Amino acid sequence: MKKRLIGLAMAGVMMAASLAGCGENTASTETGSTSAESAEGAVWKIGGIGPTTGGAAIYGSDVRDAITIAVDEINAEGGINGYQISYKFEDDEHNAEKSVNAYNTLKDWGMQMLVGCVTSDPTIAVGEKTNEDNMFMLTPSGTAVACVQYPNAFRVCFSDPNQGAASADYLANDAELSGSAIAIIYDSSTQYSAGIHDSFVAEANAKGLNIVSDSAFTTDSATDFTVQIQAAKDAGADLIFLPIYYLEASLILTQANNMGYAPTFFGCDGMDGILTLENFDTSLAEGLLLLTPFSANDTDDLTVNFVTKFQEMTGHVPNQFGADAYDAVYAIKQIAEAENLTPDMSISDICEGMKTGITTITFSPALTSGTGITWTADGEPDKEPRAVVIVNGEYVMTE
Repeated sequence: MKKRLIGLAMAGVMMAASLAGCGENTASTETGSTSAESAEGAVWKIGGIGPTTGGAAIYGSDVRDAITIAVDEINAEGGINGYQISYKFEDDEHNAEKSVNAYNTLKDWGMQMLVGCVTSDPTIAVGEKTNEDNMFMLTPSGTAVACVQYPNAFRVCFSDPNQGAASADYLANDAELSGSAIAIIYDSSTQYSAGIHDSFVAEANAKGLNIVSDSAFTTDSATDFTVQIQAAKDAGADLIFLPIYYLEASLILTQANNMGYAPTFFGCDGMDGILTLENFDTSLAEGLLLLTPFSANDTDDLTVNFVTKFQEMTGHVPNQFGADAYDAVYAIKQIAEAENLTPDMSISDICEGMKTGITTITFSPALTSGTGITWTADGEPDKEPRAVVIVNGEYVMTE
């Protein structure tokens, strides 16, 4: 099944794997600091925050491991401006309060720049702190608008509104899907899902799409979706838009199948990871479409190198959260070198240099864009949108 991606202005954008043989692989992971400090004196201290335990662990663990790969590669090539990188990652369990505690731990360690957080609510909470400290913050995957509300914060992924509008644009411009009767099932209790939902509905109405059912759930009731599925079925929906995370999506696909209901399912970046979910029948995801900036099946050298190293390290294929994080570290390197930044500078001076540099570079090559990535001063990336469809249990990039 192949779909042509037409007219998208922007698009949107899992079981934690244990990390063998790579630093201290606990909730707090640090690589390279002792030898780097003793050999070179000053080192870059880059921190990461995300869930490596709990329901969103596969997002955070892939980010953690992808950063490790990027840091190891950069250090092997001489570091950033001749200085090695020391890297430490803290688990926030997808919890905003714990993410702030993680930030304080990394700040005490001496962090100078943050790659994080991974999910939106923790990113927003930590963003308040990085703004107070004027510390540069590049989230690989925090999609809510407020994740980059301050001038020190930028993201690699697309925002929720961009994902929602792009999803509606995709459907409107696809010859096979544009006439679908569309149902929506979303999580009204999360900024991620609600933000995508609202922009999708607005754009769908503007494009004349046919929304026949719109049902919400909340995180504390995210186990039984029969009411929402039945509403979609009764309304005659032949496509269900799911701007939600993969765990809830897997339950919806399973329960719909049990109810004898087989519409087309369409998701965003939070769907990435559904194929690696334990005890999920991946055949139920056949034909599922999702907007995501990365396909591990691409054959370009950059993707092959990253996927090969990631699989050797973790035993599984990386998701787009990991790809975004890998890009984030290399973007930091390119920006810091363009601005001649060094780790003996103050955190605030480093941040000011990074803020200037990120809006003037074109970051390339990038895993999460077919071309390059540029950033605007409001923290948003400008890069090529892409989508995948699940075929024979694999993510296949659409044409």
